[in-house]
This record gives sequence, structure tokens and C-alpha cells, in this order.
Amino acid sequence: MTASSTLTVQTNPLLVPWETPHGLAPFEKIRPEHYAPAFAAALKAHRDELDGIADNPEPPTFANTLLAFDRCGRQYVRIESLFYNLTASETSPRLQAVERDMAAPLAAHGNAIYMHAGLFKRIDVLYPRRSELNLTPEQTRLLERVHLDFVRAGAKLGPQEQKRYAAIMERLAELTTSFSQNVLAAEAAYRLILKNEDDLAGLPGFVRASAKQAALDRDVHDGWVITLSRSLIVPFLTFSSRRDLREQAFKAWTRRGEGEHDNRAVVAEIMRLRLEQAQLHGYPCYADYALADTMAGTQQSVNDLLMKVWGRAREKASQECAALLEVAKAQSHADAIEPWDWLFYAEKVRQARYDLDESAVKPYFPLDRMVEAVFDCARRLFGIEFARRSDMVAYHPDVQVYEVRDTGAENKVIGLFLHDNFARASKRGGAWMSSYRLQCRAAAQDESDVTPIIVNNNNFAKGAPGEPALLSFDDARTLFHEFGHGLHGMLSDVHYERLSGTSVLRDFIELPSQLFEHWISEPEVLKRHARHYRTGAAIPDDLIARIKAARTFNQGFETVSYTSSALVDMALHGKTAMDDLDLDVFEKSELRRIGMPREIVMRHRLPHFQHLFSGSSYAAGYYVYLWAEVLDADGFEAFAEAGSPFDATVAKRLRKFIYSSGNSIAPMEAYRAFRGRAPTVEPMLKKRGLIETFAETVE
Repeated sequence: MTASSTLTVQTNPLLVPWETPHGLAPFEKIRPEHYAPAFAAALKAHRDELDGIADNPEPPTFANTLLAFDRCGRQYVRIESLFYNLTASETSPRLQAVERDMAAPLAAHGNAIYMHAGLFKRIDVLYPRRSELNLTPEQTRLLERVHLDFVRAGAKLGPQEQKRYAAIMERLAELTTSFSQNVLAAEAAYRLILKNEDDLAGLPGFVRASAKQAALDRDVHDGWVITLSRSLIVPFLTFSSRRDLREQAFKAWTRRGEGEHDNRAVVAEIMRLRLEQAQLHGYPCYADYALADTMAGTQQSVNDLLMKVWGRAREKASQECAALLEVAKAQSHADAIEPWDWLFYAEKVRQARYDLDESAVKPYFPLDRMVEAVFDCARRLFGIEFARRSDMVAYHPDVQVYEVRDTGAENKVIGLFLHDNFARASKRGGAWMSSYRLQCRAAAQDESDVTPIIVNNNNFAKGAPGEPALLSFDDARTLFHEFGHGLHGMLSDVHYERLSGTSVLRDFIELPSQLFEHWISEPEVLKRHARHYRTGAAIPDDLIARIKAARTFNQGFETVSYTSSALVDMALHGKTAMDDLDLDVFEKSELRRIGMPREIVMRHRLPHFQHLFSGSSYAAGYYVYLWAEVLDADGFEAFAEAGSPFDATVAKRLRKFIYSSGNSIAPMEAYRAFRGRAPTVEPMLKKRGLIETFAETVE
């Protein structure tokens, strides 16, 4: 008898009520073997609830159909949210095995929900009559979104097509799981061991300290270790004067998903299945299917925006490259700039032009101070406070738990916030926000079930033992970015779970996060929070001025790196035939077609492009960061026009229409309500230093 087979509803911690404060998961009690039986019970209970809604003898109404649907499946949603958060943030071989085993069954359950004929029939009866039902605007929005969810999941397909569609979705779930696990394995396996002072040449103290801590974390006691965590590999490539080691590390970084943990065949199969999925819906390619439910709407709209930026970015990158080569030649180091040289020589140019040395900047950005900064900005803008709950146990000792209170609502608790900031081998790379529970009033069984539980994940390198983690300015911006996503979840104020927080159109989802990034650049914020970790001295005015002056430095490189990835994503998902897909050939051919500079690589090459292939959320959607940047740059201008980055009137509109409305309002309607007009492209292009003056309205 297996361990899992002896579990009962009463003994499985995933199935009993969680008597913890605010319903936080009892992480210390949960083991990998608990998931399979818990999912079996929760999925059956959910299907029974769905059948009950569908079999209701009463005529369909909003209450007995849409509201009932939004409320059902509480246990299943609770377990699924916990499971997928932990497989990303604190996985293990045993949990990964469960993830592989559950991928297809969980996808099958999704199919069972959205292809439930009886349930869809009731929704489909209400949908054309929505204007006659005397619904509130939010209720109408819920009906429209849920109906579209069913249609896009295959509810209107014939029986044979539905059967094939279900098989596609189950196989895609298995493949995207394999893709993610391969990338994690490749990142966890790599270590560049630096053995002596010669290997450490050029590395400032903060990089050496992080590399020493990475070595200790991996039981390497004689030397320093460079991992593929972005917060360690990027500083190494920036400062190491060992060109041979830079090349070695760079190639390992850009070749993740090849070799031992090869994702190329996985991607090829994903793309064939996505194309078939789109064609079952009547679209010629996956990009058309994906974009049909976005603000952009079409490939043409996306490519128009990307190409407006691409030419300017290449031109600026060419100018930047010439400056790098001049330095390289003057120092007799190289007669050509290779991709592993760019960050190294860019830092030399930045220091020369702006007298800005990252090793002099980082001491003013200790992680704990920057966490105080994001909390303080949230308090000054939105009137919310964060109180540490050291008595609440999370899933890893590094994770800090905070109670979130709204000072404008009698100090009411409006959520929990989990902050998980450090890289580790059990955590996937990158930075992201997620939720353990979404905010919603209509589905709540009690007061604690109203409040969201939000987590921010970062992958910052730890400092040496006894020393704080020091962030680069880009790291600090990432902290603010993810916290902006977190605010989108924490400040959500809607009735229905389907419309809650970040459940918005995907080219709107990056607006709250990218908008919040602006505050880390504000002198008022820097003077208050950027303080030297040893002396406590505030960051000097001249250093702030130099940071501001360097704001558009290397933006040609950054924009080319990003935009090339977005263009390749759109081209790949725009293909109408996949039988001949060779990933390497396609990537090289597409980069050649758009004129990719040889000195720069895509920010994410296809074999490790997790945005595209660890799920479908950003497939044919990597452009969303640029789309949202048009909105965030234009939106922040509202504060500039008001004369203060903390103007109370603007902040009130920002909270109401951007951070709190979720998907209860159409995205452009929400933006217009906040800004008073449609956005323009000019602020984004100026922000990136790509033009001096440009004006065009985005509708």
C-alpha cells in the first residue's frame, strides 16, 4: 500500500480547513504525496458542482449560472494555486514527478469545465440577452468574459473536434511542464568555478561576495561560483576582465535548453499543436487566435508598434557599438565586439561618460532599504501599510510574510503579501508575481476568503555571510516592477474572481507593474531610501544626477535585445505550417531577415524562452511589455503634469481605474478614465532615448 493511499479527507492537510491566520497554507504540513489524492477529491467535487449548475431545473439566470460558476471549485482552486506556486518557487525531484504526473489530468479537468455542454448551454442562453437582464456593468462584463472563455476553449466545436482539442490541451500541458523543468535543470546544473585571483580579475567586491555565497550554497568551499541566475551572470559579464571566462559563461547562458536538457524538439511539438489548436478555431495561425482577445487585436497592430521601435533601436545600438569598439581598440583588448564583450565595454563607456561605476552605486541599494522604499511608495500613493508577520511560516525560510492594511478603511486587513527575493536551485529563474488566493467578494465563504494572498518572486544574489544583498539599479527597478504586479493583486476590488486583479487582457497586465517602476527613479524616493548600507548616508545629489543622465545609456542594446525577441515570437506564432520547423534554422533566418546586429543576441532564445513555452500566457504576446510601456510612460506623465509623483488626486484615479478595477472595465476604457484621454507613443520613445520629439495617439 502506498503512502498516498492511506490518506483520508481527515488526514490530508490539503483537504481539511486551514486554521491558519488569513487562511495561509500550512506549508510545513504538506508533502508531495498529498497532492494526487487531494486533486482526485477536489476535481470530483468541482465536477459535481458544475453538474449541479448545469442540471438546475430552473431557467438560467445570472445568479444560478454565472455567479454559481464563479463561486464553485473553491477547494480545487486552493490546491491548484498552492501546487503551481510551489513547483515554481520551491520544487524538488519528488514535486517535479507529481507535476509531470498531474499535467495531463489537470489539463483534462480544464477541458471538462469549458467543454461542459450543459453548463455552456445555460451561459449561451444568457449571453445574447445580456442587455435585457438588468445587470450591473460588472455582471455584464463577467457574462461576456466567461462566455468568451468557453468559446475560446472549444465549447462550440463539434464532438470529434472537441475530443481532439482536449487531447491537444492535455499534451500541451505535459510539454510545457517538460520545457520548464528542462530550463530549471540546465540552470541548476551549471556552475563556473573561479579558483584564484586570476579568475576573479576585474570583479568588484559585491560580485565576489555573491559568488562566494553561491559557492557555499552549492557546497563548494574552495573557490567562487558563477551561476546562471541573472543577478550573478550579468554582473560577471559586466565586470570580468577574463574574456575567455566571459565567453564560456555567456555561451552557457544563451544555450540553456540545448544539450543535455534539450528543449528544441519540445518546442517543435508545442508549435505544431498550437497551430492545430488555432486552426480548430478557424484561425490560420496561432498568433491570430491569441491576439483576437487582446487590446492589439491583430498581428499588424503588433508589428507596426515593434517596427516603429526596431529601426530606431538598431541605429542607436550601432552608435553604441562604435563607442564600445573604440574603447576596446584603445585598450588593445579586441578588434571586434562579440556578444560576450558588450556588457563589459558598455560599463567602461558608462563610467567614462557619466562617471558612474556600478560598484559605487550598489552600496546605496541594499535590499532591505529597497523593500522599505516599495512599501513607502505604496503607503504614500494608496494609503496601505505592510506589517511583518514573523509568526507566520511560509514555504522557505527566506520568504517574509506581511499583513496588508488599508489606512483609509479603518486599518482593515486587505491581504497578505509574501516576499521571496533570493535565487536558489529549487526556484525557476526570472522574476514574477503570483497569487495563492485572488480577491473577490461574491465567492467568499467568510471574511478571510475575501482577501488576496499575493507573492512576489525575485532571484537576487545573496550577499556574503553577514553582509546585506546589494542591488543594482536595474535590480531595484525589477523589485518595483514585481511589486507593481503585486499591488494589482492586493488592491483589487471586484465582486467576481474571474475579473480579479491581474485577470486582465495580457497586453494590459504589464501596465501596473511598469508604471510602478517610475517611482524608483524619482529623486524624492532616492533621497529618502537609497542610503549607504554601512554609513547610512543618503545617496548624493550628484550621483542621482549621473544615474538620471545615464538613463538612456545602452538603450539601443536593451531595445534590440527585447524587440528582436518579440519579433521572433510573433513570426514563429504567425507561421501557418509547422511540419518543417527547425528551431535553430528558423531563429537564425528570422534574425537575419530583420537585420539583427551580430554583436547582440535575443534577450530570450527560443530553447529557453519561458514566456512562450512554459505556458501559453505570453505566446504570441511578448510584445506586451512594449505595448504596456506606451501606456506606463504616458500614464506617469499625469503625475508630472500635476507637479508631484505623489499627487493625491492622480493617485486616487490610478488606484480606482488601474490597480483596483481588475477586468471589471474594458482596458482602454479604464485607461481613459484614469488619464482622461487615449495614450500617446511619444513619452515611451523619449524614455528610451530613441527620439527627441514624436507624437502619435494609440487607440
